[in-house]
Amino acid sequence: MLFSSVTFLYFFLFAVLAVYFIAPRRLKNAVLLLFSLFFYAYGEPRLVVLMLLSVLFGYVHGLLMGKFRNKPRAKKLCLISSVCFSLAPLLIYKYTDFFIANLNALGASLPLLKLTLPIGISFYTFQIISYTADVYRGDAAPQKNPIDLAAYIALFPQLIAGPIVRYTDVAHDLAHRTHSVEKIGEGALRFSIGLGKKVLIANVLGELSAALLTTEASILGAWVRAAALMLQIYFDFSGYSDMAIGLGTMLGFRFPENFNYPFISQSATEFWRRWHMTLGSWFRDYVYIPLGGSRVSTAKHIRNIFAVWFLTGFWHGASWNFILWGLFFGVLLLAEKFLLKGFFDKLPRVLRHIYLLLAAAVSFLLFDAPDLASASERILSLFGGAPLVSAEGLYQCKNYFTVLLIASIGATPLPKRLTERLFSTAAGKKAAVILVPLFMAALILVSTAYLVDGSFNPFLYFRF
Repeated sequence: MLFSSVTFLYFFLFAVLAVYFIAPRRLKNAVLLLFSLFFYAYGEPRLVVLMLLSVLFGYVHGLLMGKFRNKPRAKKLCLISSVCFSLAPLLIYKYTDFFIANLNALGASLPLLKLTLPIGISFYTFQIISYTADVYRGDAAPQKNPIDLAAYIALFPQLIAGPIVRYTDVAHDLAHRTHSVEKIGEGALRFSIGLGKKVLIANVLGELSAALLTTEASILGAWVRAAALMLQIYFDFSGYSDMAIGLGTMLGFRFPENFNYPFISQSATEFWRRWHMTLGSWFRDYVYIPLGGSRVSTAKHIRNIFAVWFLTGFWHGASWNFILWGLFFGVLLLAEKFLLKGFFDKLPRVLRHIYLLLAAAVSFLLFDAPDLASASERILSLFGGAPLVSAEGLYQCKNYFTVLLIASIGATPLPKRLTERLFSTAAGKKAAVILVPLFMAALILVSTAYLVDGSFNPFLYFRF
């Protein structure tokens, strides 16, 4: 079930909010768990058992580590066991065919398993690992209530597309969250903005990107498609994150932010401090720092960076283009850190910004391509091998110019700053009482109209 679907908006969401707010406090987590399991089983009825088993293993290992808190060796064995049990389903379902295909390329003749990838398995696996790792390190107490832990891991707002919510982020809210009309209004606004970003911008840009793939090749068309693709992925992913954060706020939770205007960055390093921030902080805290971080020799520091970026790419998908996408950013970060630092800092801001946008354009063509051959072809098309302009490509660019302009401006802090300035005055605050609900209603109604009338509503996270 997608957030950007009529079924979710007008049936599931109304039902869960009605039952949730009627239920007594002691049953609210159970209500969330039941609805979250239904949400997951709606598209994955067979694989919901796999998620429950993963939750059970995480719960048991957390209790064992609490029991062995004064026995370091036993406690460490529990952590290792927990990580192995958590990663096993992810490796089997997501990566087995990748390894078999590569063995076959080397001469083996093994049949592919063709297992169905459980939606959201990459997200909930990382959440379980973060829980048991935090219990091991003493940053969190073992959760003794299995319903509360299961509600945290299976919580439907962030189950299938993040942000990656750590147990320490919501441990207090699981037991002591509060609810108010103000929080519901704040969450509803955030959700409606995310819905608009996904349906009215990302989906439309996806149509442009798909159309330019089938038109006569041209250099202009290749660059416009690269820009449309970057913005589509950003508005799709950040829109889903906004919807998740908004839903969490309505239910009394505070989820971490996941995006902070990454396309205003002036380096790859800054870009990854602003893009998918919960994934970046997860790898930092559970991979990079445990390996020694930067407090090691230069050789080991480089090893640690490459390990993180290899895993970052591989986490996104079982394909060489994802691995190279991650390593591409790893190389850029290493170059900025060790080779270009003095030179890079002296460049004008505009040149650093152009460099980042060019790097991002190339990277997301690699990210989006179905294979390395297609990725190479699409990247090379930016730099020649076709006419500068084609009539059909120019028509598509003109047809989608407005949404490209809106997306380009919307990817900067400008709309937020103008809105805050407008509503900071006394007159603005009074106007907001009327304008904000109207804005929310308009976003939801127009988005609904697009969902009912259109058929293009891709879900980018199937590959994750």
